Amino acid sequence: MDNQLVLYNTLTRKKEKFEPLHPPFVGMYVCGPTVYSDVHLGNCRTFVSFDLIFRYLLHLGYKVRYVRNITDAGHLEGDHDEGDDKFAKKAKLEKLEPMEIVQKYTLGFHEVLRLFNTLPPSIEPTATGHISEQIEMVKKIIEQGYAYEVNGTVYFDVEKYVKEYDYTTLTNRKLDDMLNNTRELNGQDEKRGRLDFALWIKAKPEHIMRWPSPWGVGFPGWHIECSAMSSKYLGEQFDIHGGGMDLAATHHTNEIAQSQACNHTQPAKYWMHTNMLTVNGARMSKSAGNGFLPHELFSGNHSLLSRGYSPMAVRFFMLQAHYRSTLDFSNEALDAADKGFKRLMNAMALLPKLKATAKKAEFKVDELQQRCYAAMDDDFNSPVLIAELFEAVRIVNSVYDGKLAIDEPSLAGLKTLMQHFVHDVLGLIDDNTGSDDFEQLMEMIIALRNGAKQNKDYATSDRIREGLSAIGIQLKDSKEGTLWNKI
Repeated sequence: MDNQLVLYNTLTRKKEKFEPLHPPFVGMYVCGPTVYSDVHLGNCRTFVSFDLIFRYLLHLGYKVRYVRNITDAGHLEGDHDEGDDKFAKKAKLEKLEPMEIVQKYTLGFHEVLRLFNTLPPSIEPTATGHISEQIEMVKKIIEQGYAYEVNGTVYFDVEKYVKEYDYTTLTNRKLDDMLNNTRELNGQDEKRGRLDFALWIKAKPEHIMRWPSPWGVGFPGWHIECSAMSSKYLGEQFDIHGGGMDLAATHHTNEIAQSQACNHTQPAKYWMHTNMLTVNGARMSKSAGNGFLPHELFSGNHSLLSRGYSPMAVRFFMLQAHYRSTLDFSNEALDAADKGFKRLMNAMALLPKLKATAKKAEFKVDELQQRCYAAMDDDFNSPVLIAELFEAVRIVNSVYDGKLAIDEPSLAGLKTLMQHFVHDVLGLIDDNTGSDDFEQLMEMIIALRNGAKQNKDYATSDRIREGLSAIGIQLKDSKEGTLWNKI
């Protein structure tokens, strides 16, 4: 296939032409949620972004195996092997079994992504379902000499690793700076080095989620699961590894170290990271009190929100920003995105109503299509794609109003372009008025207005038109009858 796609590789800190290891097959691994609480908007932004990437790769004709894990064990409160187990702590608070917590929030996660119209991954493995693979990988790392066991806990030996590999390759940080930002070891600390991290953790007697291993009863460290599962389903080397930028410094850095220590190869050719969320210019966080959950955004039930927004309007809002750019939430920005989304959906609803003319089209669909592909080929630049699609919206509205001619081939090309890029690539669907019930309701209202006009009751006819206009629905009388569209 003729591939012009370039993407930004965090590993090399530059854009590179996308050349899969085994075309037309593409292996993509994205770090999924830790299911001990409701999925937050930062996660959603990441998964919507990689859904866009997944969709476009499929559209280009690649056969993509998309693996996105579920972390349901081994994630302590701190990223450096300290604190309580997140699942056990939440289970105690809610007086449930840890796996009840996992089930509850996994179902919630899937429901939110369904509302955002994301495609399911090809494989969605869980940490608890791959304990044996993680144990085997830890054993191999020990055999290679890059890990050591102390009292039932196995640590990765970063000092040994850095003698042969670059531990900071992903972030380009200086090792001395990393050491300076890490606390000194005290006499009770089992680790040999300050940057060492746990591959397997000895379970305390009260720890609920525990498994037997060659080093005693315990549970896996957080980082090992992704290395074990990505290599199981995508091989020791695969094409794309993705996640939020907050994962690069610790989680993804340790993934690379584990995989190289075990398999002596960099696991992924391209590393891709989404940027953070802000609210009115400030970083979104629970501690700052400016965070809200997806269901609060949909309902508007939050002090920072003036109203609720549909999931598709929020998806559109997210895609208006490039995945590597900061995304700032504000009522004004969401309102603008909501209006833009409705304009786009209105044009999609008008497409089937357009009539071709004998006169040659006064625009070139193929040039517009080329610009759409150029936008997505430039590191999945969805905001530029959306700008090009609004040129298509202008064309649709002008043809519908009789201000622009369109021939049959151009009309067919315009319909295909809109279907491919609005529905297939951006994943946008009308979640406001797309039901058959609404269509039937509009037919009934138009019939009542037509009846009023036939009876020369123009006052009632005008009230119906004005009332619909007030709620964003425009009527247009034509030779084919009365047509309607959302303003």
